[in-house]
Amino acid sequence: MTHEPRLTLALRSLLNTQRVAALGTLDEAGHVFVSMVPYAIDGSSGAVVIHVSGLAAHARNLERTPRVSLLVMQAEVTGEPVHALPRVTLDGMASVPEGGSAAWASAKATYLARFPDVEYMTQLGDFRFVAIAVSGARQVAGFGAARSIEADELMRVLRSPA
Repeated sequence: MTHEPRLTLALRSLLNTQRVAALGTLDEAGHVFVSMVPYAIDGSSGAVVIHVSGLAAHARNLERTPRVSLLVMQAEVTGEPVHALPRVTLDGMASVPEGGSAAWASAKATYLARFPDVEYMTQLGDFRFVAIAVSGARQVAGFGAARSIEADELMRVLRSPA
């Protein structure tokens, strides 16, 4: 087994234990819009998968400008300093897999493995899966533990199990 650095282990743990992210998109005027999205990680492609309604502002923003940012953060712990909360900002490009394609089937299976209670939402016509191809990240694992992460290391983390 290959040794994995402490910050990489912390990144893997954070991404696999948290279930929601703050999604940053750009609206038609170029203003930043941030919303909350549940996410799953497709281990076969390394994509971050979200399931969004076409009626949502962030879905329309993604169609216009596919460049996105996702913030995944550990929940606040009472009595602990909030400035040291482990977090990672992922940068990427969003795409909508064509319904019925292999990429769509993989996104659906990945998402429902993490959120089986929302299977009924996959039958709603206005909802779609979005695969975010991550290109880089900035991780803060606590005070004095911050780094930029290149796409190749991110792929190793995203394509391997927890």
